[in-house]
Amino acid sequence: MSYDADLESIAEARQAAQEAFEAWQAFLGTTPDRIDAIVDAMARAVEPEAERLASLAVEETGYGNLVDKKIKNLFNTVSVSKWLRKINALGMLWRDDRTGVAAFGEPMGVVAALIPVTSPTSTIIFKVLSAVKAGNAIVCAPSLRGRRAGIETVAVLAKAAVQAGAPQGLIRCLEHITLQGTAELMSHRHTAVVMATGGPGMVKAAYSSGKPTLAVGAGNVPCYVHRSMRERLDETAAMIVHSKSFDYGTACVAEQAVIADFEIARDLRHALRLEGGYFCTAAEADRLSRVIFQPSGRIDPEYVGQSASTLAKAADFSPPLGTRCLVCEENEIGRKRPLSAEKLNPVLAFYEARDADHGLDLMRRIVEFGGLGHSAVVHTQDSEIAARFAARLPVGRVLVNTPALFGGMGFSTDLDPSFMLGTGTWSGSITSDNVTALHLINIKRVAYQSRPWRDIHEEYGT
Repeated sequence: MSYDADLESIAEARQAAQEAFEAWQAFLGTTPDRIDAIVDAMARAVEPEAERLASLAVEETGYGNLVDKKIKNLFNTVSVSKWLRKINALGMLWRDDRTGVAAFGEPMGVVAALIPVTSPTSTIIFKVLSAVKAGNAIVCAPSLRGRRAGIETVAVLAKAAVQAGAPQGLIRCLEHITLQGTAELMSHRHTAVVMATGGPGMVKAAYSSGKPTLAVGAGNVPCYVHRSMRERLDETAAMIVHSKSFDYGTACVAEQAVIADFEIARDLRHALRLEGGYFCTAAEADRLSRVIFQPSGRIDPEYVGQSASTLAKAADFSPPLGTRCLVCEENEIGRKRPLSAEKLNPVLAFYEARDADHGLDLMRRIVEFGGLGHSAVVHTQDSEIAARFAARLPVGRVLVNTPALFGGMGFSTDLDPSFMLGTGTWSGSITSDNVTALHLINIKRVAYQSRPWRDIHEEYGT
């Protein structure tokens, strides 16, 4: 980017933050019912646009596929918006008549929302609906590679919001994208909170902005299959392959490695093959690793979100027609084996575990290698195994007998539906929750005197 482009981006960020703040000032005091109507109007407006926006995202970024990106858009317009209608975010949240304490939700102000290139439309839908539900203004900063898709998605949402009664400028999107402009938005005096979804560099910049920040870390999600699943391996394999291949593996919450008890490993391999999993030879896996990862160990952005056939072609081998996922047998974990790290494409590492203790150890080591605080999956019919793994793994969510992607985002589980999954202090994040509108409010507590204040002297003998 040229010096002039940086200045243009910084000037736009300043103007967007200022105008969003002024719109938020006008929005203050809007009743929760009126806000719900605005959120509903945005969801209704973007739902019929889900396919068009998904197509634009795939065309512009080159990541993922149309069918799955459409589903991601619809999850936010349907499932997230439905959940938002059920919750109270503003006004009185609760009151305890016994103690005389009541809690009230109040908006934070202007939200600076950093948008990942892997989900440039669905993440915007999620963050805009959540921010407005909480009574806030929002300015989105898309990635340069997802700029047009981001601008168009925000345009649909903003138009619907204004037509439903929201102030002009409450929902904005930066059009001139540079790192300097995004940094200016995050640190602007009118920015109240940053919502950052993206790579490690983006998250680090967000936490360095000097503003309260909700940011999520990387996910290196291990999936353990216990021997008690012997009779259910077909369904387990279907879950794993569908979750990992969904949108060509762009979701950080998808499975990254499968760990199978040795008693059922052979049968699980067979089940994975029937679902479209291709087990690479050692030579193929090594070539694939060199395609996916740069010499520095970073993921090559050109091979993020690509189909299994595209990746195989780049690595000079030909899996069978219908292959959905490439599986690589591994024995080690760490920098010397890059395939044991997070892979934002339909590639899985596969390990055999001697027993549950060994499986737990492998799970922990994989999580510690780039996925602290995120998620893990356990497939088991033994509730004690699930409880034991949950207690000992340093992750924010342990998903049992469900696909990692759909369970983590709150579709196939009753976790709060979200496209922003906190990773807790394990990875330097402020929360391990599924982030929602309830993370975008300040909670004011009103408390009446419940005992005579002068009793403090009697209580402590002074």
